[in-house]
Amino acid sequence: MNIGLLSVSMNVYSTKRIADEAEKMGHYIERIDHTKCSVKLGKGKPQIFLGEEEITHEFDAIIPRIGSKVSRHGAAIVKQFELNGVFSTARSLSILRARNKARTLQIMAQKGIPIPETLFSINPDNIKEQIAIIGGAPVIIKLQEGTQGLGVILAETQKSAKSIIDTFYKMDTSILIQKFITECNGEDIRIFVVGNKIVASIKRTSEVDEFRSNVHRGGMAEAVELTPKERFIALNATKYIGLGVAGVDLIRSKKGPLLIEVNASPGLQGIEAATGVNIAKEVVRFVEKNGRARR
Repeated sequence: MNIGLLSVSMNVYSTKRIADEAEKMGHYIERIDHTKCSVKLGKGKPQIFLGEEEITHEFDAIIPRIGSKVSRHGAAIVKQFELNGVFSTARSLSILRARNKARTLQIMAQKGIPIPETLFSINPDNIKEQIAIIGGAPVIIKLQEGTQGLGVILAETQKSAKSIIDTFYKMDTSILIQKFITECNGEDIRIFVVGNKIVASIKRTSEVDEFRSNVHRGGMAEAVELTPKERFIALNATKYIGLGVAGVDLIRSKKGPLLIEVNASPGLQGIEAATGVNIAKEVVRFVEKNGRARR
């Protein structure tokens, strides 16, 4: 098969791993910098260009690795490939759903997936009441489109929470306010889903004096056994968002597992190292199963 790997750089671990495994399995794979792509609409059939080169019919399948800074443009490029009949491991709509935490949690709540108590608003006039609605401080304040633990703040007092939230509102920045789950103790679970199968799972533990457990923030990772409820949440959350490949993040609370977010471009480095699972190979196998060589 001819596979397009949408990523801004081949120096990213996950991008390189997927490319290496695809080549080992006999496929042609090419990195496509989606920020350099254009779509031409109007006269004749729509065309996709990489720089000046037309690539409309060059690929049988694509694997999007879309960064948060170019989500909308990247999703638009993915959409055009979809309209041209090219299989994608992540649909364009699903990429945009997963990128926005508020949208993800709205879908999860509607489907009955357990999530932390969460509030989002843009009203700067009743911040004190907003904090009270979710049980008061401490609270977690998150950018709706942050990744890798960036834009996640723990406000331990009502005064600090009010100040931070007020600042974000005045900057016209979309945020979430969540109840802080004390018992999770700086730990979360990352579950890697490919198709309708869980291929690996890890527990991530934060450094001392750091409540965020992301490996990018210096957290430690180790393989973990999932409960049946955690497996159920991960598989169904992936299905409800509509992703073929996803990283699902949970925390363990006194009331059971709670979903935090669903990632459409989950990293491979930490979870492959901790589990020894060849996740890149699983992703390529998923493409083999669902894509179709048109040549």
